[in-house]
Amino acid sequence: MEVAPSDAVRTVSGRSSRFAAMQMDIGNLVSMLLPPLPLLWFGGSMLIYALHRHHPNPRVGHFTQNAAYRFYGVMGAIIPIGTFFPGRGIESWLIAWGAGLAIIVPWSLWSIARIRREQWDDLIVDAEDHTIEEHTS
Repeated sequence: MEVAPSDAVRTVSGRSSRFAAMQMDIGNLVSMLLPPLPLLWFGGSMLIYALHRHHPNPRVGHFTQNAAYRFYGVMGAIIPIGTFFPGRGIESWLIAWGAGLAIIVPWSLWSIARIRREQWDDLIVDAEDHTIEEHTS
């Protein structure tokens, strides 16, 4: 039985690739703007990372990985350091959240602006041998 040509090839639109590249940064922004969300986003971001790190467009994986480095670096510093915060007060945690906010928000906004400035062409992905061709329109 022969496979129809339309079944062996799929197109990944440039618009879809651009949105996929921005998802990790958008999640980072939203989670850092609301104090309880970074802990929930820590788990959700792993799903986004797993989905987009090996996207057919390698630039999506690159932007996703960079956004993950930023978020996991900040959270990886805040959580262990927070273990040694004195007392039960919330002030130390608010200071840590503010520091994370000061790092994540501007960097994510800059990354999203950079992603939106780039040209994202459609990709034609061959389903059988996983080769990728860039289709400029």
